[in-house]
Formats: sequence, C-alpha cells, structure tokens
Amino acid sequence: MTALRDGAGAPPRGTAGRFWGVGVGPGDPELTTLKAARLIAAADVIAYHSGVGKQSNARRIAADLVPDGVIEENLVYPVTTGLTEHPGGYAGAMAEFYEASADRLAGHLEAGRDVVLLAEGDPLFYGSFMYMHDRLSGRFSTEIVAGVPSFAAATASVATPLVRQTDVLTILPGTLPEPELARRLADTQGAVIMKLGRTFPKVRSALEQAGRLDHAMYVERASMPEQRWLPVRDVDADTVPYFSLIVVPGDSVAADPAGRRNEQPRTSSRGDGPAEVHVVGLGPGPDAWLTPEASAILAEVDHVVGYAPYVDRVPQRIGLSRHASGNTVEVDRARFALDLTLAGERVAVVSGGDAGVFGMAAAVFEAAEDPAYAEVAIRVAPGVSAVQAVAARAGAPIGGDFAVLSLSDRLKPWPVIERRIRAIAEADLVLAIYNPASRSRTTQVAEAQKLLLEVRSADTPVVVGRDVGRAEESLTVTTLAELDADSIDMKCLLIVGAAGTRRTAQGQVWTARSVPAAE
Repeated sequence: MTALRDGAGAPPRGTAGRFWGVGVGPGDPELTTLKAARLIAAADVIAYHSGVGKQSNARRIAADLVPDGVIEENLVYPVTTGLTEHPGGYAGAMAEFYEASADRLAGHLEAGRDVVLLAEGDPLFYGSFMYMHDRLSGRFSTEIVAGVPSFAAATASVATPLVRQTDVLTILPGTLPEPELARRLADTQGAVIMKLGRTFPKVRSALEQAGRLDHAMYVERASMPEQRWLPVRDVDADTVPYFSLIVVPGDSVAADPAGRRNEQPRTSSRGDGPAEVHVVGLGPGPDAWLTPEASAILAEVDHVVGYAPYVDRVPQRIGLSRHASGNTVEVDRARFALDLTLAGERVAVVSGGDAGVFGMAAAVFEAAEDPAYAEVAIRVAPGVSAVQAVAARAGAPIGGDFAVLSLSDRLKPWPVIERRIRAIAEADLVLAIYNPASRSRTTQVAEAQKLLLEVRSADTPVVVGRDVGRAEESLTVTTLAELDADSIDMKCLLIVGAAGTRRTAQGQVWTARSVPAAE
C-alpha cells in the first residue's frame, strides 16, 4: 500500500530526484515488503538515522538489499535524550538537526538522484521520516511505502489477538503523564503502549490503576533474533530497552469462551447500608476548584458515570470503572447509575460546574421517579458553578439579585425562553446565560440581544467568559449594543448587567447591592 503525494511546485520528473520514505518493518528482514526491497535495490542514495556511536537499525534490517556502490547518508542524531547543552534545549537541537539533514538530502534530490530514506516499522508511525517529509515533500515528488509496524510484530509474537468485534484500539506513547495514561487505558478496550525504556515504571503503574495489568504483555525487540516476551508483571524495569512495547488485549479478547471477562465478580463494598448514589459537581475546570467533599467521594466510589469530557477529568485509580457517554442521554445515563447502585456498587454521577445548575442532579431525580428506584437515596455534592467562576473573574456582577437562564431549546420551546427573557429584563435582574449557542443553534444570542435591548440600555455591561478556569480562558467586557453575537459559542457564558451594574476604571464589573425605591 502506497501513498503518492507530488509536492506543490515540484520540479518535473527528470530534473529532480524522487524522495521515498520506505518502511523496512520491525526487525526481521523477511518482513520487509517486496516493493520496499525493489526500491532499495534501485536507489541512487540510501539514507537512514542512527544514534551517536550506534548502528542504524533500519540499515541493519535492509543490509542484504543495499546495492554495492550506492551513496549512503547516515543521519546521526545529536542527542537521544532530553539532556543537551544546545541553547534551544532538546527541541532546538533536534530541529537544527532535521533542518541540516533535510539540506543534505535536498542536495541529492536537486542533482537528480532518487533518495530512499529507510524507516524502521512504518515511515509514518512514530518515525523520524515524518520530519524529513515535512521539510522536503513540498519541494520534491514524494512517495511513502508502508511497512509492518512493530506492534503488529509484537502481537504476532505473543500469539494474542489484539482487538476483535467492536473493540477500540488505542496506541499510546509511554511518555504521557501517568494519570493521562491510566485514564486512556481505562477508557479503551485494546491498547498498545510504545516508547518504554525509562518510562516503564510509570506505565506499569498506570496499567495497574486502570485495572489492565493482568492481561498486559511486554514484548522486547519484536521479530528480531533477540526477541523476548513475558507478562508485564514479571518484567524487571531496569532491563527494559527503548525497542520494546506493551500489548493490552481488548475486552472481548480477555473474555472466556462464554463471553465473560476473566476476572472475579465484583462484590458490594456498601454492606447492608441503604443504596445511595452520589451526584458530584466537578467545578468549571481547574483541580483547585474541586471541593474536598467531591474529592473524597471520587476517591471512594467504584464507578464514575457521566458525559465523556467530565469523566475524563476524574483521575484513574485501581478499582475504578469509568462509564462515559454522549451529551444528550442524561436520563439514560442516570438510570444506568441507579441500576449500578441497586446492584450494590458505589457510584458517582459527575457533572461540570455545579451538578444542580443545568447538570446531572435533576436528571438523576427525574430517572429516580421510577418506583424501581424508590429505595435509592440521592446525595448531591455541590461544585463551583460556571456563573460563579465567570463572575469572580469579572469582579462582582452578581452581587445583587440575578437570574440564570439556558438558551438551549432542546428541553423547552423557544417561545418559553423569549417570555422568560422579557420577564427578567422587565424585573431589572442581572442575567447569566448558559448554553448560548451550538453548531445547530446559531441565531439565539442575537435574538436574545434584541429582546433585551427593548428594555435595557444600550450601554448595559455584558461579560463574556470563555473556557474560564482552563488554559485557553478569555474574558471580555462589552456592552449590550456592542456584543458580537456571532462570536459566541457553546464554550461561553454571558452575564448581562442590570441598571445597578457598573464598570470600574480598571474594567471590572460589579452590581450594587442596594436598589432605589421605585418612583
């Protein structure tokens, strides 16, 4: 299988050489494809990467295919770890190296020579070829020849199916932070973990936290003569080389012939106490805004249920099962959590911000109206709400009376929303607007703006908070007349001031606590 890409503005064939990225497979020369062998034998220039003082693994794999007298370009990495005296650090040293390597290969291509750059495994799978492709494919005709990736050879070595049926396969670098590794391992069926070496101890810990350690297999130098494999539990971390990986079979693979997972049945740790489901507000984003009560609940439950982005925020640990779902199945999600609770499990339903403000708390109570859940108690743990977070960033815009409204018409008709906006405007309440827009709702902010301007002054302060509490946070203070409705999306929360809302000389917004008597 090949992917052909002629670079934009590439010289006509015959005046410049062609650049080939050729995968030579994971290690066994017999796993090199016929096309790769043909191109290597016909190349004018053979290029490959290697470490300082080390043999190139790609060159070793292709040794019997390289013709006598061919020009060879050994691209030697200046550094293979994060330790370097380069003023730009590791990233700077490598960027400079790739630029210089590209210039070397470009010289051959400009002279009309075909250049084959050998790549271990597949050229586009965690390989250095990609950096040459970035720099050369726009200038020269480029073709990529796929190779057998190392994880395919590793799976064959342990003779264990990786994924089947509807299993999801996730490929992860071991360089990810441990909590992120654990979360992703818990959220997938099959997994392959690359880039081990010094990362192995934290990878093993992440596997244990995710409950995936029992079936995880370690494979070293797959398909090479010195290949070895064994359960991850039995690996000495001090012996793990970079050329190793971990294979985690998918859920269906880890099942017995009857279709059941090879694990002991879970028993309730609730004892004989009353069934109780927790509904937890996670706050708007930062860990610092997670309450101690919420943290304590999440540290004790067996299951976390919620909308996927919120479930992702819960750290993975040993014994925790995660159940993520989409954004429009709140009641179904609540029923699932209630069923788990009835079965004796300790369950937390998570929600962004405060679970009681347009969150999962109401959905759980709605589902619990079914008599089947009559004996389940619902305990709601409050969280910092988005309106509190935006207001705090802006100053004190909700220091007086205020109303909170969602512009989403998924659960209520738009005429109802219109009536409520008019009533809030007439009552001169500060208005916090949740769910202002989405991909399918693009006009409602402008319509709400028009309704408010029928009553409110054009210079009424409006606060627009986007992704407050996250790295990409922004806060804008404008006026009701100047609000750009087209710039508002689902990541925003709006606070529209009242007659008593003011701006300070520093641009902060606050609302007076006192309200003058009506004339």
